[in-house]
Amino acid sequence: MNLSGVSWAAVLAGAAGAAALSYALVILGFGLGLSSVSPWAAAGASATTIGVATILWLTLTQIAASSLGGYIAGRLRVKWPTVHTDEVYFRDTAHGFLSWAVASLLVAAFLANAIAGVIGGGAKIAATTAGTAAAAAGVVATKAAGELDAQGYFVDSLLRAPPAAATDASLPAPASTDAQVRDEVGRIFATSIATGDLSAADRAYLGQVVARRAGIDPVQGEQRVNDVYVQFKQSVENAKTNAKEAADTARKASAGIAIWLFISLLCGAFFASLSATIGGRHRDVFVHGPRTAHR
Repeated sequence: MNLSGVSWAAVLAGAAGAAALSYALVILGFGLGLSSVSPWAAAGASATTIGVATILWLTLTQIAASSLGGYIAGRLRVKWPTVHTDEVYFRDTAHGFLSWAVASLLVAAFLANAIAGVIGGGAKIAATTAGTAAAAAGVVATKAAGELDAQGYFVDSLLRAPPAAATDASLPAPASTDAQVRDEVGRIFATSIATGDLSAADRAYLGQVVARRAGIDPVQGEQRVNDVYVQFKQSVENAKTNAKEAADTARKASAGIAIWLFISLLCGAFFASLSATIGGRHRDVFVHGPRTAHR
């Protein structure tokens, strides 16, 4: 007589079937998802549609795979001829739950990195929002005028020609190429964004540089510097705002996916347990005849 309340062979068989079907359905879901997206504008499914479809597919995958695993575990378990009917139902339910648990652990073991990436993505992005915003500001500064170089900025300040050299024809013009001037202006702008404002000395110097290169009055040159700097600073602020909004959107999406994964797993546990009772009932009826109560 088998005295064990658990038929581990049936549990493992059900778990194997559930894991295999789950794997197959996930692969099918990937294929359907890739076929519904397109790199072309106004073509393919929208992000919202893909998100909802993914959630529904994961839930249906859990229900289908867990139901199969639970039914197999219940149908293949050892008969307990001397056990009360209520206890039989409980053991069948436990067998379905165990098959779901083992299958979930098997799937999680193979997809651990993917699961960790999905769930941890939101927390990681939220924790690095400030860094993302700073990086975005750096990207804007880089695109506008070269990478931020704090040491280069102070070297420029040390070797900077007097502002009079920009307008006094009796003094030699600074020996700088176009690229060097652009790099220097970029470093000044990038440093001013990092420190919070453009200093009066930098403003006056840039006004002289613009006046010489554009052939305008130094006052007009400084005004142009002010206008461009305001636009540049606003573009950096917009980049920071966009980075924060993107981080917040990603955080909410990751949180939603994690919650729906939890709900789908609960659905899987329920249907595995229910299917195991059905499988056990079929085994007792079709193989050993109707159940009889034992007290």
